[in-house]
Amino acid sequence: MAEPIVLVVTDRDSVGAALVGDLQRRFGADYRVIEVGSGEAALAAVADASGRSEEVALVIADQTMTGMPAIETLVRVRELTPTAKRILLIDRGDWSSAHPVVSAMALGQVDYHLYNPWHPLERILYPAISDFLSAWDKSQDAPVVPVRIVGDQSSPRSHQLRDTLTRVSVPYWYYQLDSTAGRQLLAEVGVDSSRLPVVAFYDGAVLVDPDPAEVWRMLGVKTHLDVESCDVVVVGAGPAGLAAAVYAASEGLETLILEPAVPGGQAGTSSLIRNYLGFHRGVSGDELANRAVEQAWLFGTNFVLSQAATRLGTRGPLRIVTTSDGHEVAARAVIIASGVSWRRLGVPTLEALIGAGVFYGAAGGEARAVQGRDVFVVGAGNSAGQAAMHLSRYAAKVTILARGQSLRTTMSEYLISEIEQTPNIAVRLDIEVIGGGGRGRLETLTLRQRGSQRTEVAPAFALFLLIGAEPRTGWLPGSIARDDRGYLLTGRDLLSGGDIDAGWPLRREPMLLETSVPGVFAAGDVRHRSTKRVAAAVGEGATAIQLVHDYLSEDDPQAR
Repeated sequence: MAEPIVLVVTDRDSVGAALVGDLQRRFGADYRVIEVGSGEAALAAVADASGRSEEVALVIADQTMTGMPAIETLVRVRELTPTAKRILLIDRGDWSSAHPVVSAMALGQVDYHLYNPWHPLERILYPAISDFLSAWDKSQDAPVVPVRIVGDQSSPRSHQLRDTLTRVSVPYWYYQLDSTAGRQLLAEVGVDSSRLPVVAFYDGAVLVDPDPAEVWRMLGVKTHLDVESCDVVVVGAGPAGLAAAVYAASEGLETLILEPAVPGGQAGTSSLIRNYLGFHRGVSGDELANRAVEQAWLFGTNFVLSQAATRLGTRGPLRIVTTSDGHEVAARAVIIASGVSWRRLGVPTLEALIGAGVFYGAAGGEARAVQGRDVFVVGAGNSAGQAAMHLSRYAAKVTILARGQSLRTTMSEYLISEIEQTPNIAVRLDIEVIGGGGRGRLETLTLRQRGSQRTEVAPAFALFLLIGAEPRTGWLPGSIARDDRGYLLTGRDLLSGGDIDAGWPLRREPMLLETSVPGVFAAGDVRHRSTKRVAAAVGEGATAIQLVHDYLSEDDPQAR
């Protein structure tokens, strides 16, 4: 198989020769670096590569080109090869908000930018190109993988497995049961097809129809408590919980984090977060979560996955957390960062097809499975917009369905602009999903225009639901105060008319993020009046640890 192509497009001979030479020295062994002198030649080269089934990884277009403009070239490149990453080469010296790259990025016309000059190479060019290639590689099948799976595409268990492995960045190959490769793998491992999915690991281990805990254990992750006490229990491994774990462990607190599913929370399902501080090229939710998990682990955090917190109680100064397998852990303080879950659509015929064409959340593991199909995204927030943009790189058409009259009250402007510029994304407003069905998997949706009440049936291969959130607080005791939607009250929200509520047991006021039980804090989306942003959740997780230190340092027994 031919090496993937890195295409440099510039009519400045000296720039082209220098950039191609620098790229070949570092990446030439694995990629074919090609230079062309115009936008027209670039499109011809991309079309020729596609005709030979060759992959184009990067297209770097010089913004100063005459003839076909660089941005137009990159827009048309995407029509020919949706997964190629598009980079605008810009000269240093102009940092005005009117620079073409600002609007091009906002409109989704380019993916990244690169500076000319690009020296020193080890600090500027090579790290940037490595990042671009890494992002492109995530859309490709890995040449070698630690996990191979045989399953049924419409099986909810198969979907759960694919989604989990995708979110924790474990490469895998997935084969349909009726494929030649699928039958060969079953024969290789000596397992029949009566129970699926079948999971074969690189070391020869095989799991048949495994539950998530079995998969986690094969990946070396603990799924049962092995401690009876610690300083801090963090419930939930979304951005708030992971930040709390990083700061707690790094500051010497013995820290345990409990997560019932996959680290990252709702943010972990986002294909690209562009407005997170410090990541000017954007960062995927799974990458951000995986970096945070590694960071917290290296500071000494004890992770236990596939275990939900099911009960919270007190025993003198200790807070007792019970897990779903019945084990208890005693902690000096608890941070509730359990986040939110997607609000259910409540249509029985569609609920019956969850994992079989109907998905709550972005379901990144399903993106490649929708290649060339028509899919629908329900929702009007940033998560829905990010999901639609990601799916548009694979699906023939993505239709966003929103109940409101506009996206602008709920979605960031940069996302709206990108959606408007993406030809295979359609937006339908004032519409709702009222039904659907299919034989074993989703085949049709029933839609209703809210104003006219007119209904229609549309063919659909997949439905992705991102329609708001509900706090994960049902497991908490009544002593933990909540608002009327179930979000946790903290700090001054616990006070009644400026006075300490009668249920608050201490003389001092509750701390900023402290719940109605002293020593139990809340951070992130689960908290009443929290700012629903990843950066805000991270900040609350970090702040909660400072409050834990303050709480643990209190010596006055009457104050405790």
